[in-house]
Formats: sequence, C-alpha cells, structure tokens
Amino acid sequence: MIFKAFQHRTDKAEIMDDFELKGEELEVVLNDLNNVNKRLGGYKITIKGIKKLINKKSKTLKIADVGCGSGENLRQIAKWAKRENISVVLFGIDANLNTINLAKSLSTGFENIQFFQQNIFDKAFSRHQYDIITLSLTMHHFKDKDIKKLLPILYQNSNLGLVINDLQRHWFAYVLFQMYSAVFMKSNIAKHDGKVSILRGFKTSELKGYSTFVKPANIQIEWQWAFRYLCIFHK
Repeated sequence: MIFKAFQHRTDKAEIMDDFELKGEELEVVLNDLNNVNKRLGGYKITIKGIKKLINKKSKTLKIADVGCGSGENLRQIAKWAKRENISVVLFGIDANLNTINLAKSLSTGFENIQFFQQNIFDKAFSRHQYDIITLSLTMHHFKDKDIKKLLPILYQNSNLGLVINDLQRHWFAYVLFQMYSAVFMKSNIAKHDGKVSILRGFKTSELKGYSTFVKPANIQIEWQWAFRYLCIFHK
C-alpha cells in the first residue's frame, strides 16, 4: 500500500506555500531546509549544473534563482564564483515578500546579489533576460499543468539554459527523511513540508515528459545523492 503513494505526484499542499508565514517561524523553517541542503550537498548539485552551461568565453554571468527562499543557494553560488574567479551578477526571485526581506537581511555582505518579489507568470518577468535560470527545490511546488507553462517561460528568458535541482519521488527517500528530521530538524513545519515535498517530487519519465513543452531544448538528466535529480535544459 505504501508504494502506491509514490506512483503519482501528490496535490497535497505544503505549509510553506502560504505566503503569510513570517518572522522567527519563517527563519526556523528556512534554516532547517538550508541545513538539509548543506549536509546532503544540495547546493553543490546546482553549481554542478551551472558549470555544465558556462564556457571559457563567458564574461559576467547573470544568474537568476527562481523561488530563492532565504537566498542561501545564491550565496553559495557567489562564494564558488569568487573562488573560481568567475564574474557573476545574481538575482533572487520569490513570490513571498517575507522571504525576500529575510534573504536581503542575510545577504548584506554580497554586493553582487539582488532580490525581487515577483510572480514569474507576470508579464514583468518576461522583460528580463538572464544567462542561466536555476530552480533549486522549487519546481515540485508547482502542479503539472503549471510546470508545463513555467518551463517554456524560463527557457525563453535564459541565454544558456536552465538548471533544475529537485527531488526524486521514492519511498526510501521518504523513510530517510523521517529519520533525519527526527534528529536534526527543529521546525514541525519543515518536518511536514519535507515529507510532502518528496511526495511532490519526480520520476525520470516525468522530467523527460516536461521537456516536450520546451523546444528545441536539449535536456540532460542526472541522478544525484541524496535522491535528487539534476535536470539541465541546454540551449
């Protein structure tokens, strides 16, 4: 019976999808999620994808992170780019104003990071062009019908391509998260949403299916530890 729950993506909502979450409660949730990413190498997966899209001829890269949350993904990219002597200008985009304000407060030492509250389905988003657009644990928040609208918009607004870092929907990932969260997580919201996130994750066949809506993209899908997919749409 348990395996049936992983056959199809769930429509169950995450508490974090409520944009009214703010203050200390929001900070604790995002801190728990950031720690998961750090311990399990999640940020390195996104950077690995960026490396596959850039070339030696690239000058200053404009990289946008859609659904940026606390901005930790962008701060990690900024640190990596500095070590590698790569010039970058980074943009964090999130629909939650409370999250954007927190990201700004945590990124005061990073002059090359900007944050904006924006709905990517608004026409205003289409007026901006970026070299690379990343989605790190963001795409699973969208329903299938919205993903089919989302990816063509992002692809059109990128010069080099898209980097998607998201979850594999797998029963063992669910069990591992339950054990991890019981020991390391403080927030009950993060514990709840982490399990729902896995149920909203993806199978390889589903990711390949989305690529049919992004033409003429060249898609590359790689499985990563811990139960992640690195999905790159090349231009």
